[in-house]
Amino acid sequence: MSNVPEIVKDVLTPILDQHQFELFDVEYVKESQNWYLRVYIDKPDGITIEDCAIISDQLGEKLDAMDPDPIPQAYYLEVSSPGAERPLRNEKEIKDAIGSYINVSLYYPIKKNKIYQGTLKDVTADNNLVIEYNDMSVFRELEIPSKAIAKVRLAIKF
Repeated sequence: MSNVPEIVKDVLTPILDQHQFELFDVEYVKESQNWYLRVYIDKPDGITIEDCAIISDQLGEKLDAMDPDPIPQAYYLEVSSPGAERPLRNEKEIKDAIGSYINVSLYYPIKKNKIYQGTLKDVTADNNLVIEYNDMSVFRELEIPSKAIAKVRLAIKF
């Protein structure tokens, strides 16, 4: 079972290349009594429902045609965007988000806060994040040490 995501990635790559989409992630998980194969796709101007339907249909056909069946038990196939508040999982994704509004969760408080939301201004050579955040209607910059960062994700600004 543990190699299902890798098999799916191999099958999925040419399909995504054909449509100029990017693979964000593949999950194969059991929830309650059911298995779920979740595929998260993206493209620069965002994913539509139609994009998800196309990939779902094409991937489903390819997987169903494989012999032997790489996923012998019944499962639900879900294809979606990683979402507007997707996690930023590595240095490249974080650097690509410069200028974006983000949410940063910390392992320990800095200036009495463990969560900051603001615009990512820069990523230093040490992978510290420099964000501009609103502090009681005053915009401030804060450099957050990389060792303090638990999670980073895109955020929606209200």
